Amino acid sequence: MLDDSLLDDRSRLDDADTRGLLRAAARAGAQVRATAEAAADLDVKRVFQDRPRALVLVTRPGVAPAVAKLVTALLGPQCPVPVVVTDDVPSWVGALDVVLAHTEDAGDVVLAEAVDRAARRGARVLLTAEPDGPVAASAAQHALLVPPRVPVPQGFGFARGFAAWVVALNALRLLDVDVQQVADELDREAERDHPMHESFVNPAKSLALRVADRSPLLWGLDDPATAVAAHGAGVLACYAGVVSDVACYPQALSRSVLHRRAVRSTSGADIFADPEDEQDGLVRVLLLAVRQGRQAEFARRAAMETLPGADVLEPAEEVTGGDAVCAALLALRFELAALYLGLAAGTLGGPGLYAPAV
Repeated sequence: MLDDSLLDDRSRLDDADTRGLLRAAARAGAQVRATAEAAADLDVKRVFQDRPRALVLVTRPGVAPAVAKLVTALLGPQCPVPVVVTDDVPSWVGALDVVLAHTEDAGDVVLAEAVDRAARRGARVLLTAEPDGPVAASAAQHALLVPPRVPVPQGFGFARGFAAWVVALNALRLLDVDVQQVADELDREAERDHPMHESFVNPAKSLALRVADRSPLLWGLDDPATAVAAHGAGVLACYAGVVSDVACYPQALSRSVLHRRAVRSTSGADIFADPEDEQDGLVRVLLLAVRQGRQAEFARRAAMETLPGADVLEPAEEVTGGDAVCAALLALRFELAALYLGLAAGTLGGPGLYAPAV
């Protein structure tokens, strides 16, 4: 059962968050800043100054698939080099290619072998991983290893992986992202979402309450937003046990039964209807938007005409800085919202957990 009163009771919230997960998530900006500094110490800008034949993004279990989705969306179809997303290094990788990998599992043998193989073939490899273990050993003398400088529990490495890959892609002149601005905006988002702020002024708490007791439909209005939606679904499942649907809005239109349910839930046709009487179940439509411009505005208007009561999450209305900044901010908001929801529902040590009687 959801105890929403816990969210606005700072002392109870602190007691429930026994592992300091809210504090760990709030370090996203510090992770970005520290990762950029570590990459500078490794002279990533010089090593990755020449564009590759192909860019290979290695996605092992954890947050790496979400980072790869977002990076690929930011690169877009105009990227001048092929982008390959894979869970292992392809056999054709050679000296003309660049490999980017991220893991929080220091003992991932598959990744260790992949990094070693790519490096021995002469590929330029950037790896974000723990400084000890088989994965780190595979990078010795062959690849650039970016270890974490800001300690956080496993599962909170999205910002670190994203920052390292963006730094490399900036050096390759495939992206142009102000990493410092990303870090600054993540710090500001963490402040907005601080536990001391009550739900009605706290974006993460508000988001948590909006998806509580609902099945979230996380539908992106552009590619980066859909990538962030995938990360949001992952953290909601991880920390709150919430199952979400993720799709770009054109794809969501093809899910006829689910889309009809979304239309009914956002129409507001009967304000006196009892939601408990709905046989189809309860859904919450969240339309995510990252990009700005004429095409983005057209997509939003088209969606809102059909789903007038849907929630729209559009960070560009709050901050400036481009797609990467807005996407990173929204990803952090979902992480904190999932943690708040998990704490209030008891899945992370809150009052919903059973304890033996004493």
